[in-house]
Amino acid sequence: MRSSSALILLAGLVPLTSGLAGCQSRTAQVAPPVQAVAELPAVPPLPPGPERDAAWMKLAPKAPLDPALARTTVDFATREPVGTIIVDTTERRLYLVEPGGKAMRYPVSVGRAGLAWTGRAEIDRKLEWPDWNPAPEMIGRHPDLPPRLEGGPFSPIGARALYLAQNRKDTLYRIHGTNEPETIGQAVSSGCIRMLNEDVMDLYDRVPVGTKVVVR
Repeated sequence: MRSSSALILLAGLVPLTSGLAGCQSRTAQVAPPVQAVAELPAVPPLPPGPERDAAWMKLAPKAPLDPALARTTVDFATREPVGTIIVDTTERRLYLVEPGGKAMRYPVSVGRAGLAWTGRAEIDRKLEWPDWNPAPEMIGRHPDLPPRLEGGPFSPIGARALYLAQNRKDTLYRIHGTNEPETIGQAVSSGCIRMLNEDVMDLYDRVPVGTKVVVR
C-alpha cells in the first residue's frame, strides 16, 4: 500500500511538477512552502496490467480539455521518417509521424521561458507509473519529503514516462504524464514534455525503445 502521508505531501507541492523535479533527481528546483491538503483516496496495490491502469486512472486528477486540443490524426509534412516523435514547442503539440503524410497529434506542456529544451534524442527506456525521486537539494529545503515516492495516480510524472537520451547518455528530460492536467497546452515545465495521462499511455503503446525524438 502506498504511503498516504507521502501522497498528501506531494499534493501540497503541486508547483514542483512544473520542473524537472518531476522527471529526475539531480536538478534543484524552487518550491513554495508545503500546504495542507485534504486526505487523498487510498491507492489499491495492483500488479501491472489493464486492471491497474483502469483503477489508477479513475483516481488520477482530471481537468476539462478544450476539444480543439484533443488527440487527433492530422496532415503533417515532414522529412523525418515514419515513427519519429516531433515536439513543436511553439505550438505545444507532439506529433508522431505516420505513413501517407499524416501524424498523430497530441497536446503537451513544454518548458517555460528560458528553460525550454530543444534538440534530438532517442527513447532510451520506457516505464509504466514510474517512481518519483526528489532532488537532494529539494529534500534539503523540505525535510519531510520522501526520498522516493512510488509511482501512482498522484505522481508528478503520471502514468507513463519515455526517457530521452543522446548517444546513450541520459538527457534528464522525459516525455511523461502529469498530475496537473490543467497545465496541458502551457509553457510551465523546466524542459520536460508533459502529456495527459491517457495520451502518454496511447503514445507509449505506439513507440518502441530507440524511437527518434526531435524537440524544436
